[in-house]
Amino acid sequence: MKTMAKPEAVAIPKPNEGGDGPLYADRVKVHPRIFKGAFRQWKTRLLWVFLALYHCFAWVRWDRGEGVPDQAILFDLPGRRAYIFWIEIWPQEVYYLTGLLILAAVSLFAASAIAGRVWCGFACFQTVWTDLFMMVEKFIEGDRNKRIRLDKAPLSLDKITKRIAKHVIWILISLFMGLSFLWYFNDAPTITKEILSGELGGWALITLGILSSMTYLMAGFAREQVCFYMCPYGRFQGVMTDEDSLLVTYEDWRGEPRAKPGKNRDFSERGHCVDCSLCVQACPTGIDIREGQQMECIGCGLCIDACNTMMEKFDLPKNLISYDSYTNMIAREKGLGKQVHLIRPRTIYYAVILTAVLAVLLTSLGMRERLEVNIIRDRAPLFVTLSDGTIRNGYTYKILNMESELKNYELSIEGLDKVNMTMIGQEAKEQPKLDLTVGADRIGAFKIFLKAPRAVLDGKSTDIDFILKDKETGDILSQTTVFRGPN
Repeated sequence: MKTMAKPEAVAIPKPNEGGDGPLYADRVKVHPRIFKGAFRQWKTRLLWVFLALYHCFAWVRWDRGEGVPDQAILFDLPGRRAYIFWIEIWPQEVYYLTGLLILAAVSLFAASAIAGRVWCGFACFQTVWTDLFMMVEKFIEGDRNKRIRLDKAPLSLDKITKRIAKHVIWILISLFMGLSFLWYFNDAPTITKEILSGELGGWALITLGILSSMTYLMAGFAREQVCFYMCPYGRFQGVMTDEDSLLVTYEDWRGEPRAKPGKNRDFSERGHCVDCSLCVQACPTGIDIREGQQMECIGCGLCIDACNTMMEKFDLPKNLISYDSYTNMIAREKGLGKQVHLIRPRTIYYAVILTAVLAVLLTSLGMRERLEVNIIRDRAPLFVTLSDGTIRNGYTYKILNMESELKNYELSIEGLDKVNMTMIGQEAKEQPKLDLTVGADRIGAFKIFLKAPRAVLDGKSTDIDFILKDKETGDILSQTTVFRGPN
């Protein structure tokens, strides 16, 4: 009995043996047919959920205090900050974004190990936007057969009107998508007003044009070609699945040999597949799942809905096409019980990695300091010998105040006796301590000079500590550097 079908179903055009004619065949446009069913319902529901989340999150407000953006999710490129609800990420903390990308990647691998390309079928942005564009196309031009006839029909007023209406709506959707992307990099109400008033320009306008054009082209024209030739995921998904992964599967042990039903509805000595090709008509990538697992299958399950529709008409058991694993398919063919192993070494490894990365991120976020200091010592000259014989060194002292309130600090020096400090802007004052103020969520940069008698130096390099004390909380941050002098 047959257990595995051919690995490929998409016909690959052969080069012209005589050397004449095109090397590649033209693309055959896919016109998916809509069938009611559980997977169609889930795709539609998730489509609106994802679109709502994408377009609405940028308008959620989050109070961070005075002088700080109150947009819940904002990647503030001019201000070099990323705000994600209560989390504020500075440029030197970009590793948090790296951690989020690792979480997303491992989550994708885990989902693939459990249910194949379920991400591609339901949540990928290309899938979501293509589904929305197809809804517009179906609403204006009709279902599959009407669209095919319209494509073949000569130009007429009706055809031109429908095509113009469809493309106008597509362009409006694309523009709105581009605008929504800009919301996450600018204050959403402000940039919306700029667009509506015609004041938008520069890189924001270029970005809007590029994103809108790409959405229009990819969702309106390229569609499944993006999955075939541009997305790398389909190429390496095979290494993330195994014999226990749930994939969209044609149960050929039950469906073969297939044949047209004719007048004889007796299925006792033949397969349940009636060769109606509804599964092919429903597929958004135009493949025949009955030919076995294929890279082009995005795991949307719409062929399952189509096949179940036909099974109901013939009063046959549903799920001739189903989300099934190779292990379970073999077990069912042999009459054994259901064999579904969601918890297995591969999924356990992914769960452990996800838990570990998430724990490291949360621990790091919970323990991270809200104050950082950088000291850059002048290298030219290394030191200056003043007229009174004292030695002077210059430093650029930077304080990163990552709190949402103004901070007052006291700076002192340890490790060097009889040292005095001056600061650009306060040159007239020589004192052992300096008062520094840094605004909320700001970087304070101070040019500081240290002056000490030559006799207290420990050779040509003396280790010293800059001690920064928060006047309100009493917290102390120490940073070590050197004071240079002559041999």
